Amino acid sequence: MYTQFFNLKQSPFSIAPDTRYLFMSERHREALAHLLYGIGSGGGFVLLTGEIGAGKTTVCRCFMEQIPENCKLGYIFNPKLSVEELLLSICDEFGIALPPQGAVSVKTYVDAINAYLLASHAQARNNVLIIDEAQNLSAEVLEQLRLLTNLETSERKLLQIILIGQPELREMLARPELEQLAQRVIARYHLGSLSEAETGTYIEHRLAVAGATAIAPFPRAMMGLVHKLTKGVPRRINLLCDRALLGAYVENQPQVSRKILQRAAAEVFAGQDGAGQGARAGGAASRWPLVAAGMLGGVVIGALAWQLLARDARPVVAPAHAAEAGRTQAGVPGAASAAASAGVAAAAAPGAMRAGGDSAAALRQLAGLWGLTLVDGDPCPTAARANLRCLPVKGTLEELRLLDRPAMLKLHDDPAAPNYVLLTALDEHTATIVSAGGKPQAVTLDALNARYDGEFTTYWRAPRNWRDEVRGGDQGPDVDWLAKRLSQIYDLKKPQENQPLDAPLRKRLIEFQTAQQLKADGVAGPKTFIRLYQLGGVQEPRLR
Repeated sequence: MYTQFFNLKQSPFSIAPDTRYLFMSERHREALAHLLYGIGSGGGFVLLTGEIGAGKTTVCRCFMEQIPENCKLGYIFNPKLSVEELLLSICDEFGIALPPQGAVSVKTYVDAINAYLLASHAQARNNVLIIDEAQNLSAEVLEQLRLLTNLETSERKLLQIILIGQPELREMLARPELEQLAQRVIARYHLGSLSEAETGTYIEHRLAVAGATAIAPFPRAMMGLVHKLTKGVPRRINLLCDRALLGAYVENQPQVSRKILQRAAAEVFAGQDGAGQGARAGGAASRWPLVAAGMLGGVVIGALAWQLLARDARPVVAPAHAAEAGRTQAGVPGAASAAASAGVAAAAAPGAMRAGGDSAAALRQLAGLWGLTLVDGDPCPTAARANLRCLPVKGTLEELRLLDRPAMLKLHDDPAAPNYVLLTALDEHTATIVSAGGKPQAVTLDALNARYDGEFTTYWRAPRNWRDEVRGGDQGPDVDWLAKRLSQIYDLKKPQENQPLDAPLRKRLIEFQTAQQLKADGVAGPKTFIRLYQLGGVQEPRLR
């Protein structure tokens, strides 16, 4: 409901384990490293535990995306099973065929699994079994899992098992009857909660992935309260921040206030420690979803009425002039997407793509979105005289999504004569492109990626007296600009002028780069300055 109000592309605080939002704190990196170590160490058990909502499943999903090609993965997420049911689940996960006739017993399952593991080993393939919520396993099932790991060669065990669960899983494995299994745990890690500093960076990270562009909805000064209310547990942070953004939206506030945050805590943590300010505040918070639903209903009714009124109306801007309309609106956020939307009705089917033009024509058209008319000569030097600089990048469309600005894409239709198109909008499944002098057309991301050459060029505005990049020890107007922007974002006191990029400022810069999924090297290059401009609320063309 609140995403459009805060200029977000999607809800930043969903509790679904979306790996795009994975925040790699030091503890999360160590947890992932333990899982990756376990897969290449030669077998046995790997144990990952953590409090409810600490991010165990999300780390596991990230791990699953990084397993080697020669590994086959089995994943069991509901382990409240008997021994027979667990063995059948393992056979289902690995596609193990059972004898077509005769009674099926534990021995039948185990023999089929062992035969499969031996055949996989002969083909140089590894098998990894992940069991989530493993604290629900019975002692009998855990013992059967141990027996499955008995099959081994002189170098490695043929089945590796990763157990993921809550802290009581560690207590289970400490029981005397499970000592043999505990001795086979080759790596174990307990995922703790986030620190206060990490809580702030975590919130900024998720907002950035969701497309935050203006002033942060959560002031940096409130991170201590967020950490206190949530105890640094990521899922609790998500629940609290989601409800707080809803409250700010209902009350038409650009930022979450302390009062809104406490009301949100009283609602989502009712009856728990740190619940907030009591029943009165909780009652106020509980009305936010109802009010928001009423507001959304009004918007839907208004949209339907508008469609009925406009059904027989003629378009104000003819499709042939859609690209020109986009140029006349340059400099306004969303201008590129507005121009794209005007011509999508006349575009080809999503799977089709028309040929682009030369790079100079595409860059001139891109400059038009910035309100700059380039007539002759090389576009990049000409634009630089107006402090609009070209930024050529070798990267994926996902990297361009993070930069969040229109760009010229190079297509590899013909290596001898590459085509160039302008990308003006990008969502989860489709993109809007414009060929030089043509109309916007919607295409699927699969169709675009099939022709995308891996190179794009965009524009950006540099601060006054900007050098190629700003490093530690530098000082001058560009360092002053950098320090001022970072102080605004982190709600710090205004820095003094002509200060060098010293260790504290560099540390803050690295923290910012990490949160924005940039190369965290403490060197401020164009991509860092682009995100600083965007988060400072500067109006520039954006992808929509």
